[in-house]
Amino acid sequence: MKKYQADGIRNIALLGHGGSGKTSITEAALYTTKVTNRMGKTEDGNTVSDFDKEEIARKISISTSIIPVEWNGYKINFLDTPGYFDFIGEVQSAIKVAGGMIIAVDATSGIEVGTEKAWAYAMTKKIPTFIFVNKMDRENADFEKVLGDLREMFGKKIAPFQIPIGAKESFSGNVNIAKMVAREYNGKDCAEKPIPSELMEQANSMRELLMESVAESDEELMEKYFSGEEFTEKEILDGLRKGIIAGDVVPVICGCASKNVGIHTLMDMIVDYSPSPTDMPPKIGKNPNDNKDEERTFGPDQPFSAQVFKTIVDPYVGKISLLKVISGKLTSDMEVLNANKEEKERLGTPFLLRGKNQIEISEVFAGDIAAVAKLQHTSTGDTLCDINKPIVYSGIDFIEPQLYLAVEPKAKGDEEKISSGLNKLVEEDPSFAYERNVETKQTIIKGQGELHIKVITSKLKNKFATEVELSDVIVPYRETIRGRSDVQGKHKKQSGGHGQYGDVKIKFEPSQEEFEFTEEIFGGSVPKSYIPAVEKGLRECLDSGVLAGYPVVNVKAILYDGSYHDVDSSEMAFKIAASLAFKKGVEAAKPVLLEPIVQVKVYVPDDYMGDVMGDLNKRRGRIIGMEPQQNGEQMVIAEVPQSEMFKYANDLRSMTQARGMFTMEFIRYEEVPQNISEKVVEAAKAAKE
Repeated sequence: MKKYQADGIRNIALLGHGGSGKTSITEAALYTTKVTNRMGKTEDGNTVSDFDKEEIARKISISTSIIPVEWNGYKINFLDTPGYFDFIGEVQSAIKVAGGMIIAVDATSGIEVGTEKAWAYAMTKKIPTFIFVNKMDRENADFEKVLGDLREMFGKKIAPFQIPIGAKESFSGNVNIAKMVAREYNGKDCAEKPIPSELMEQANSMRELLMESVAESDEELMEKYFSGEEFTEKEILDGLRKGIIAGDVVPVICGCASKNVGIHTLMDMIVDYSPSPTDMPPKIGKNPNDNKDEERTFGPDQPFSAQVFKTIVDPYVGKISLLKVISGKLTSDMEVLNANKEEKERLGTPFLLRGKNQIEISEVFAGDIAAVAKLQHTSTGDTLCDINKPIVYSGIDFIEPQLYLAVEPKAKGDEEKISSGLNKLVEEDPSFAYERNVETKQTIIKGQGELHIKVITSKLKNKFATEVELSDVIVPYRETIRGRSDVQGKHKKQSGGHGQYGDVKIKFEPSQEEFEFTEEIFGGSVPKSYIPAVEKGLRECLDSGVLAGYPVVNVKAILYDGSYHDVDSSEMAFKIAASLAFKKGVEAAKPVLLEPIVQVKVYVPDDYMGDVMGDLNKRRGRIIGMEPQQNGEQMVIAEVPQSEMFKYANDLRSMTQARGMFTMEFIRYEEVPQNISEKVVEAAKAAKE
């Protein structure tokens, strides 16, 4: 493959609902550019893009694949992203490096949740966007309806650039309204033809709308439009390109990727209308030495900088870092600085990835996407740069994990392998996390949904030879006291020779501190040398409460009296006496169970507010407030027991047709209602038997 400068590169993210045909578009592009001699199918497991074992087995995209193709002297880097919401992290990392976006829409299904989410990304990130109405050959395909729905939902910036020729099985091509030519396809090539007479009237009226968009892009063109003058082909192309890059125009085009109809035109339009990296504003980062803003452009004199947007971890090949070169150029054996970690890295020979296939290349220029292997310190989101010109770019904002499940090894002794495998998988996919809860002795996986977590456990088995079982997360309850007590703990044992004797009188009461210990001994009833042993004995009891064996918090113990024996008393005897007093004292001081409470922020469209609030109430939640969001959604703020939230992701998804999302943060502990407390205590006691 040739080397390309920034103005000859187009970085295009493919987004859309699952099953809308994103991978089929890349297969058709590879076939059209003669990289492959046949088109693969997702259902057959033979596409270039979906090469991972999990993708082949499940017949869906799980990771973003880079598919570079050369077209008419330009290089298009397609970033084929998953359509399933569990793999949203892959979409977020692809968007970080994309200059343009294509939203694939199924002509039979029309606007789906994935379409809405893709549109929201495009608008939030201000990414120039095309909409490709795919599967036009299907029985229920209806371009006019889809177009009308798009305009109704997304507004006037939706602009049809094409009219389909034929319908359903007879769909064979399209009329390009901007250039006023028809193109018919035979599955391999396309031929330009005169516009069919029956479509001429429709083409002329749609073209008039497009010419208005051209006129609005420039004051001189506006004057020309109103004076009735025709625009030149260059003026039309430049005007539309300007409108598309500014986000004022979103072209709608149509095709059938599986039959390679419309893909030639799609790539032409990407080249003509999508921004090259040079059309984007200079990239701003921070100088890590003084935290001041630094700017990088595409000028030939600019120092090297790049950002890693994806990591692939393979137990055999090692780590591959995918990066976008932002300034300067990348060459073999460069020594660079990882500005996030303040560590130097030696870059080996760069290469391009096309699916899993590596294409060697000696140098990569600014604006392009490449890969390097075996970096020691670098992870996704890090900036690599010239050692003498350090810069740090903003990281990738991955959505917080939504679903929590515990994972246990099927084979004893595999804990170390699980931890090592998860560590490597987090490098590959930062949209999930895991932690070891020392208190509950569980390893907890936090993912975006059930499918996400199943894929992670599957990868543990296939890549790291570790089989695991999933289970519910144990809630880290606490115990405390609500009353006061005054008890004696006496340990006396005589068995020939030295005996054991310790006697303490302790008052217990609630405290704001986690644990308080004071002594009010008068007259030496407990010698000072044994008082630390009493405190130690009490502290050791805090790990296991009297109700259900959970840690005890917010207790004050006051040692005020006791007795000792000159010969038989010892530190151990007083520790045991203190532990006896603790059990009696806590039991007598109205012990209660506490549960963790989390603050939940749920983001949902207005239509689902009633259902979401009703559901939170059923989960014993308290609604704290609501805040309208810029995108027309509402944010519901609630405080909910953590025990009700571990699987909330699944319920919210089904309640809102996957339109809702939430964040969750621990805030405090609260007393568990009596009826629930009894069940928890019963379950804890049964587990110990």
